[in-house]
Amino acid sequence: MVEELLTAVVAAGVGAAVYMGAAARVVKQYERGLVFRFGRLREEVRPPGFTVIVPLIDRLRKVNMQIVTLPVPAQEGITRDNVTVRVDAVVYFKVVDPASAVVAVEDYRFAVSQMAQTSLRSIIGKSDLDDLLSNREMLNQGLELMIDSPAVGWGVQIDRVEIKDVSLPETMKRSMARQAEADRERRARVINADAELQASHKLAEAAEVMSEQPAALQLRLLHTVVAVAAEKNSTLVLPFPVELLRFLERAAPPPPAAPAHTDPAPAGPASEGPGPDGVGPLPEGGDGPEPVSPPPEPPALGTAGPAPFPDGSAP
Repeated sequence: MVEELLTAVVAAGVGAAVYMGAAARVVKQYERGLVFRFGRLREEVRPPGFTVIVPLIDRLRKVNMQIVTLPVPAQEGITRDNVTVRVDAVVYFKVVDPASAVVAVEDYRFAVSQMAQTSLRSIIGKSDLDDLLSNREMLNQGLELMIDSPAVGWGVQIDRVEIKDVSLPETMKRSMARQAEADRERRARVINADAELQASHKLAEAAEVMSEQPAALQLRLLHTVVAVAAEKNSTLVLPFPVELLRFLERAAPPPPAAPAHTDPAPAGPASEGPGPDGVGPLPEGGDGPEPVSPPPEPPALGTAGPAPFPDGSAP
């Protein structure tokens, strides 16, 4: 009798252990449990921790409540301004209603992935290339709304959508590079012109100040010479302006005046010798000056004169 009782107790314990092993379940902190009894969903959602189901009758389905990172494959499309681009994105979502995520849709991950790809193609066709490159925040918000609208009925909440990369053709990249280079060159020219305008105003003011003080111009010239001479790699040619020479001329003392040397005329009678006009002395009692005959002119070279006589006398 005792042996039969012990055998029954042991059998009951083994059966209870097997039952508990088949009925016991553990739901993790980031999961929620859904119980299906004979295929029908129980309204109670099992919280995290230890839970028990009826073996062979109930089936426990665990649903992950964490945020899921779903990469969207690159989609190729044509923008509104007829540019072919290739865009990929990433979707962050989580399950907020486990019952709807399991019952309303067969595979909510696959459904969200397909909806994200379709919405991404639609966004590419409605946007310009400049919006895809510089205005991504607005496109992310529009893409999030397009995906979140059908996902609400699936018990899924779209947390965030980000466009990762926009791939452009090589020809478009070169065109954009030339455009950016031209724009930077334009801004550089505008900046240079503005600098020249400001410098011209300052130079005009400096010229007005230097015109009032001529010495300031000379000091500025000397400063320029010192700045150029500091390089020691070129020959310096220094011109002297006329103003500097005039300034030195005014600053130099005047030379002393030299004494005048005059030779006295020799004293003598006015009647000796012929006068300056070749007029001889006046005779006493004469009516006028006696003209003096000029000396005979010598014969010109190369002119044959009269032949002399044989005795050497002139004819």
